[in-house]
Amino acid sequence: KESRVFIYNGMGMEHWADKAIRSAGAENQIVVNASEKVTPLLLEDEEEREEHGDYDPHTWLGPQEAKEEALAIRDGLTAASPENKELFMENYEKFARSLDELQEEYRQKLEKAPRKELVTGHAAFGYLARDLGLTQESVEDAFATGEPPARKLIELIQFCRSHGVKMIFTEEMMDPALARTLAQEAGAEAETLSTMEEPDSDSYLDTMRENLEKIDRALR
Repeated sequence: KESRVFIYNGMGMEHWADKAIRSAGAENQIVVNASEKVTPLLLEDEEEREEHGDYDPHTWLGPQEAKEEALAIRDGLTAASPENKELFMENYEKFARSLDELQEEYRQKLEKAPRKELVTGHAAFGYLARDLGLTQESVEDAFATGEPPARKLIELIQFCRSHGVKMIFTEEMMDPALARTLAQEAGAEAETLSTMEEPDSDSYLDTMRENLEKIDRALR
């Protein structure tokens, strides 16, 4: 209630946000929906839509989408503290340039990759895949009800084998056994990609570069 700026990701990620903002009743508080101007990615999975709404909320995992969010945050901070506008502008421009450089690193490495199929435990990298011409195939659907449906599991194994998938990714907050099971059956390896949903000492840029190295190896 005492904060001057309230920032949230949006795209259905924080389903509690509107109620919390109304309940706080903070006067003159600047509210920033960071993903408001991001071009949304429609969710195809029914269970994901039930949890998050129609659109993929993992906007921060695409460098260009993160740039849009940083811009929205800059404008929110400037509205709340116009006397510091120059500082916010300077910091944003520095970060935006870093994000453009990061996007170019991804593009240069992955455009030459012989494979374009990114197999993940959770469908969190849709924006990254869209921006870089990759295909994201999520393992999560196969394990959504706890016990893997045999038909879906077989389809995923066949997909991995036919596309020469060498690595299946899981995330920090998922049971890695799910990806390991599929990886073993498909003759692939299991590896972890960071979605930055758990505390980490690395910066956004460092974490995204670590993800890039792993994705690059997987697509070779």
